[in-house]
Order: sequence, then structure tokens, then C-alpha cells
Amino acid sequence: MMRSRDILGFATRAATAYPMRTGLMMLAMAIGVAAVVLLTALGDGARRYVVREFSALGSSLIIVLPGRTETGGVGAGSFVTNTPRDLTVDDAAALQRANRVARVAPLVLGNSEIAYAGKLREVMVIGTTRGFADIRNYTVAQGRFLPDEDWRRGSAVAVIGATLHQELFGAEAALGKMIRVGDRRYRVIGVLAASGSGLGMNADELVIVPVAAAQALFNASSLFRIFAEARNRDAVPGAKTQILDILKTRHDGEEDVTLITQDAVLGTFDRILGALTLAVAGIAAISLAVAGILVMNVMLVAITQRTSEIGLLKALGATGGVIRLVFLTEAALLSVAGAFAGLLLGHLGAWGLRLMFPMLPAYPPDWAIFAGLGTAIVTGVLFGVMPARHAATLDPVDALAKR
Repeated sequence: MMRSRDILGFATRAATAYPMRTGLMMLAMAIGVAAVVLLTALGDGARRYVVREFSALGSSLIIVLPGRTETGGVGAGSFVTNTPRDLTVDDAAALQRANRVARVAPLVLGNSEIAYAGKLREVMVIGTTRGFADIRNYTVAQGRFLPDEDWRRGSAVAVIGATLHQELFGAEAALGKMIRVGDRRYRVIGVLAASGSGLGMNADELVIVPVAAAQALFNASSLFRIFAEARNRDAVPGAKTQILDILKTRHDGEEDVTLITQDAVLGTFDRILGALTLAVAGIAAISLAVAGILVMNVMLVAITQRTSEIGLLKALGATGGVIRLVFLTEAALLSVAGAFAGLLLGHLGAWGLRLMFPMLPAYPPDWAIFAGLGTAIVTGVLFGVMPARHAATLDPVDALAKR
């Protein structure tokens, strides 16, 4: 009767005796596990990136969009709506009457050219009010943010992002300098602290001006969006109701706006990207099944090559059960080695993704690591059953005769 240590040693020597065959089987398993780890890291990284971006806004944000969506869900279509009636600065000002709303910031958005001392570049211009900095958690590194003034009159002042400050002014002080945006001139009163991108806007490359000044610049009377911040997270449902009531009253009883909360957007993107991560993990897992089939085929070939060896084991008293266990152990060893090699490759790939895209937290989730390893080992052993059973049924006399 062979001891467990003997079976393990025999299976190890058998695997290392054929390096080409062993390498191919391990490579097949490694590719499957690496694909699961890398793709789930990419999918889960995208999910965490979106969650982080929206979480930066705080959990009390309510975004008011012009136009009414027909469905109650939030998706890509929620951001593109039919607009029977525009949102105006007066609408935004009226929302300040809601006692569950802490801050309101109207938003006008457009692209224009900025110029200073012969330097030109295209920039995104935001027209808003003082409350926008608090809602978006912007920090002013130099000077101050927009003045607290009448929203209907726009002072010729601007706040610029950190990158614009560096590109236009270099080491020179920006505060008090006059810049040209489009066909108008503005005095720089503030420079934002470097913060990077968020919700498709890179704050470091923004020019922020009073909302009325932006409307004059872009010859627009309507707003792009209205940002409202509830007093706290628990006040969000009540604030939504108050906002809808106020805007319905102003819009002749029509509910022609769409309100989106941070939680709703987060929940939708979390579900979509979570499902996508599971889908790509499932696709990657198919390669593990292919690897299992390769294990089975190679093991069947190995049995043909080792027929006399099997016959000798049986002649020495090894039972069919022992023979099965020897070949299953060999298949398990190869699967485990390939799985851990794939895990290393997957982590190296995820590390490469994080180097190429620093903003993407491409870390494989724990469940994907355990699922990849477990599937690889189970697949290898499962597909090793048939070759092991075949080896166990060989007649010892016939097996010894085949040299």
C-alpha cells in the first residue's frame, strides 16, 4: 500500500519528467486564472472609480436636469432629456426658499478660448455661484472664490484651475491679472488647489466665472443644470419633494424636470459595472474549461506513454484505486502550480494597468482570486478523472507487454 507521501513524490517526479508537457498544461491554467484576475481587476476598478467620483460630491447632492425622463430609473438616457422648458437663474434662486435645501448652485457650461500675454488655449468655462465650491468641495489655493453677489449681475472676475495658472502665468502671480475668455476680459481673483478630474471635468483646467457672466459670454438665457445640496442625507427625500413642488409651481403645474440623487446614480452604476465584472469573469472562466480539456487530453497521452510503468505498479501490488489517486494527484499538482502562476501573472497585469491609468484602482477583488484558483483546481482534477480511471483499468500483463 503506497503512503500519501509516496503518492505525492511519485506524481511530482512524473510531472517533472516531461517538462514540455508539464509546461503546456501549467501555461493553459495560468492563462485562464490570469484572465480572470486581470479582467475582474479592470471591471471592479472601473466600478470603484465611478463610486469614488460620485462619493466625492457628498451623499446629499441633488442634480436638477431640464426635461422629464419617462422612466423612473437612472441610466445613460437620464443625462440627455427632452427639454420642453428651460431652467433659469430665477428657478435656481427660487429653490433657496426650500428649508430642506442648504445650498443651490446654478450651472452654465461651455467651451471657449482663454488668452494671456500671447498664450492661448481652449478651456471649459463654468458659470456658477459661490455655493458651487462648497457643493463640489473645491479648495482655493490663492485668493478667493466667486463673490456672494446678485446672481443676475455678473462681475468680470474669474477663478482658474491650477494647471491653467501654471501654463498661463508660470511663476508669475495670477491674482489681479486680466485674462481674455472668448471676447470678454476678466480679472483673476482666485486659483483652485490642484485636485484632478471628477465627473468628466478636470478642475485644474477650469475657468469659473459668475453665472450671469457666463450667460452673457455664451449668449444663453438657460441653465445647463442646477446643483442643490440637502441639509443632510436624511433630508434628501424631503428636499426632492420641495424642489419639485417649487419648480412645478413656476412651470405652470408641469413636472418637466428630472431630479437625480447621488445615491440613485451610484446604485445604477454599481449594479451595471458589478454585472459587467461578473460577465467578464465568466468569459475568462471559459478559458479554464478549455485548460481542463487540455489537461485531460495530455493526461490520456501520458497514460499511453507510461503504460508499462502502470503495469509494473500493478504487478507490485498497487490497486486500481492507488493508480487513480496517483494520476489525480498529478493533475491536481499541475493545476495548482498553473493556478498560482496565473495568479502572479494576473497581479502583474493589474499592476501594469495601475501604472498606465493611475486614477483607476485596478485591484482584483478577493472573490475573483479565490474563484479563479478554486475553478482552476477543480477543473484540473475533474478533467483528470477520466484519464485516471482509464489508467486504473489497464490489465497489468498487457501493460507490461507494451514497452
